[in-house]
Amino acid sequence: MQKRWVVKPKNDIQKINKLRDELGINPILADLLLNRNIHTFEQAKNFFKPLLSGLHDPFLMKDMHSAIYRIEQAIGNKEKILIYGDYDVDGTTAVSIVYSFFREYTSGIEFYIPDRYSEGYGISTQGIDYAAANGFSLIIALDCGIKAVQKVAYAKAKNIDFIIGDHHLPGDTIPDAVAVLDPKREDCTYPYKELSGCGIGFKIIQAFILKNEMDMNLAYQFLDLVAVSIASDIVPITGENRILTYYGLKKLNTNPNFGLQALINLSSNKTGSFSVNDIIFQIGPRINAAGRIEHAKDAVKLLIAKSLQEAVEYSETVDDQNNVRKDFDLKITEEALELIDNSTVLKKRKSTVLFKEDWHKGVIGIVASRLIERYYKPTVILTETNGYIAGSARSVLGFDLYEALSACSELLDQYGGHKYAAGLTMPKANIEEFQKKFEQVVSDSIKPEMLQQEVSIEAEMDLRNIDNKFYQILKRFKPFGPQNEAPVLMSKAVIGHGYIVGTNHIKITIKQEDSPSYDCIGFGLAAHIDYINSGRPFDVCYSIEENNWRGKKNLQLNIKGIHY
Repeated sequence: MQKRWVVKPKNDIQKINKLRDELGINPILADLLLNRNIHTFEQAKNFFKPLLSGLHDPFLMKDMHSAIYRIEQAIGNKEKILIYGDYDVDGTTAVSIVYSFFREYTSGIEFYIPDRYSEGYGISTQGIDYAAANGFSLIIALDCGIKAVQKVAYAKAKNIDFIIGDHHLPGDTIPDAVAVLDPKREDCTYPYKELSGCGIGFKIIQAFILKNEMDMNLAYQFLDLVAVSIASDIVPITGENRILTYYGLKKLNTNPNFGLQALINLSSNKTGSFSVNDIIFQIGPRINAAGRIEHAKDAVKLLIAKSLQEAVEYSETVDDQNNVRKDFDLKITEEALELIDNSTVLKKRKSTVLFKEDWHKGVIGIVASRLIERYYKPTVILTETNGYIAGSARSVLGFDLYEALSACSELLDQYGGHKYAAGLTMPKANIEEFQKKFEQVVSDSIKPEMLQQEVSIEAEMDLRNIDNKFYQILKRFKPFGPQNEAPVLMSKAVIGHGYIVGTNHIKITIKQEDSPSYDCIGFGLAAHIDYINSGRPFDVCYSIEENNWRGKKNLQLNIKGIHY
């Protein structure tokens, strides 16, 4: 699929020159900083060298004082505390850090992760009943609970208090809990709104430490797990998240949590140079697989392990589950693609809604994402589980999936999520009607350009300006992620030559008239090789990276697109 190139407008030249002069850098780099809302020397200093002292006071979050008071009360009175969290990476890391911290101060503490299949997302009646039956009087819910109004009331009737630490959008009513910690509450003035669920858990720990005048390193020991949550939950890597990720990656690469070390040992990258992308593709899927295939408590046991030996045992279980997940993923993706390829009706639609009763519920979200890679349209994958239809939905850039599902709400039992990812349930009888309604909603509201994947290009660049000094400064833009993506640059009228590697990739060398030559890798771009080798000029867009092969490092351009 040919991608649409969108070049960002250049910033005001006076602003570029001012920042260039203040920092003594290439004007292209100044332009890139302005794109990230960096306008002054001081802002650039904080961006290039984040400081832990830049983290906000956790007591700025509404209800934090109440939360810490209730936790201290529970510890002092030897009450039993249940740490409750969602079954994805964000939820399991959140539970792991809060449980690991507070188990040092009370023996009456356990954790609880709901079963994806029998209990579903969020606070469950079954979980509250477990707490009541086992004498827990306080539940700390993480990465879920902001809409659990009825469940919190149910717990209150059983004399169980709730502290909710969530980062999702609240509904019209805030649950009647002892404390509801969520920066997205309209009445919460906390300065940063984009923390992960695990980030909220970290703020609870940070607040407890401040209140009791303890060493803040007791919180910082969990930064690697916080970074894993931020990367895996695809939250913006800006502001406070940038600081947490910056230091979390340092810990991950030098002295990781035992569970994370065991997962690193299983991965293909053991060099101590793990990035956000490495977390997304190598650590996150393994942690997620536990909840998808068996039970997410296996992931928590891994992440709270007190020795590497203990962690290795759990990591093997989690890795086995990930291998099963990959098999399901491959099989279901192939079946889904076949359904589309054999249907002219499905191909013509502006949305994809597919159902098969035996598809594994744990991987349908991954399959939806894979179909978007191929067809690039809003996608819903449905399966049957426990007598009802469950679905996972994914969207394309710019299209609000949550709003589209809201327009179909009369056909759904439940739905929730955000702009680009959501879950839903419905009666089986409504599948066909939902397909029609969802297609109608998408067709009526999606813009044609949204159905073509785009490459966002930040600036045009002469190849001769790419050198080691430029790259060393560019490298300090890391960690890359949402709202701070690795800059994609464009160079026009280049010439090159090269060859195909693997089945569909290319290795080429390019140059402009007066520039040195640059080695490039281009994934999925083999269709262009004949044109490239013809000697005719073409335009390229690319990110700049460092290639490390057998100890030898050199700059390499990772080509995102070719136009001619």
